[in-house]
Amino acid sequence: MAHLLMVESWVGAMSSLLPRAIHESGHRFTFITRDLHHYLRSAPAHPHPLLAADNVLTAETNDLPALLDHVAALHEVLRFDGVISSCDYYLATVAHVAARLGLPGPDPRAVERAYRKDLTRTALAEAGVPGPRFALAEDWSATARAATALGYPLVIKPVDLCAGMHVRKVADEHQLREAFAAIEAFPVNARAQPRVRTVLLEELLTGPEVSVETVTVAGTTHVVGVTDKSLAGSPWFVESGHMFPADLDTAAAEEVAVRAITALGLDDAVAHTEVKLTPDGPRLIEVNPRPAGNRITELVRRVTGVDLPAVYAQLAVGEKPDLRPADTGVRSAAVSFLLPPRAGLLAGVDGDLAGAPDVVDWALKGEGHRAGDPTSNNSYLGHVVVTDTAGRGARAKAERLVGALTVRYAEEQA
Repeated sequence: MAHLLMVESWVGAMSSLLPRAIHESGHRFTFITRDLHHYLRSAPAHPHPLLAADNVLTAETNDLPALLDHVAALHEVLRFDGVISSCDYYLATVAHVAARLGLPGPDPRAVERAYRKDLTRTALAEAGVPGPRFALAEDWSATARAATALGYPLVIKPVDLCAGMHVRKVADEHQLREAFAAIEAFPVNARAQPRVRTVLLEELLTGPEVSVETVTVAGTTHVVGVTDKSLAGSPWFVESGHMFPADLDTAAAEEVAVRAITALGLDDAVAHTEVKLTPDGPRLIEVNPRPAGNRITELVRRVTGVDLPAVYAQLAVGEKPDLRPADTGVRSAAVSFLLPPRAGLLAGVDGDLAGAPDVVDWALKGEGHRAGDPTSNNSYLGHVVVTDTAGRGARAKAERLVGALTVRYAEEQA
């Protein structure tokens, strides 16, 4: 039985899936965080799965030098076999901790290149991996000049945020200025870490988007499968659903994803790589050096039997995972998300998901939840996961179910 150190976590699906995967792999974990209440607030009605850790410790996880010394001292007593996190903001931290302790893990520099969108763009352009035309800028005047050179419409992104936050399509300089100001007004991320001021401008790509789910072991990248994606909420890029496997020809996307992972230097890693299938061929969007979120790993598991959170934990302790697919009887699986029509206080969501056929998982926000505007993947009011044992019909089933739901607001009840 191996002992993992988990440094922070997301509070969404992976905060349950990763602890479950660690335990089902026969291992145990210690959880360390700077703010335990961040997790308790996310699950007020029941104990958070992260509290199933052998030890729950508090330390300043945003101070890397101090954390390295602190964890080295803990290691003398608790003896860790691997280090892990599901939270993007701590992936490089985990890689540095593993390196300090002499434990398995990817190169910290490769993880940072993959996590930071500006570093990814630069590295992949130098390696000749196809992507959008892009520019980097740090102040408004440089941003405006770069946008004029690229041409409108274009996409503006912060380089170090997740879940599609502040990623926006802009059609002219007025919209660009508005988007730039919104990013500037967000100087720290949700974990109180100072943000990089650089913004990324990209040409607007058209075509379906997919994610390539991979596992790289000892220098060889294995494609587990490809997920397709539904987007909503223009000018935002909110992920409204996913289906696995993608109902598209994805061979070229797989090749681009493997090239990107190689160029970034990622090894002994699970990755979730997003690719746009444009009329001119596949273009690399981003590489995430961890298992996919948004319940995509559950879609993969239900179709192939490959449990990517468990694979992630196995790699962290130096084990070689079994990536052979199994015949689960499921031919496709899909998740569809309920987005709020607008911000406001919920009175409830009407509709029956529990009794619907082929539903394997669902959840909805209840009365009293304060919905935000539907501008990022943090806006969801709920989800439904369905499977199809006959073919690629899971997405249509999931979308019909979510489309039949009705969101009620408290002010409309008054």
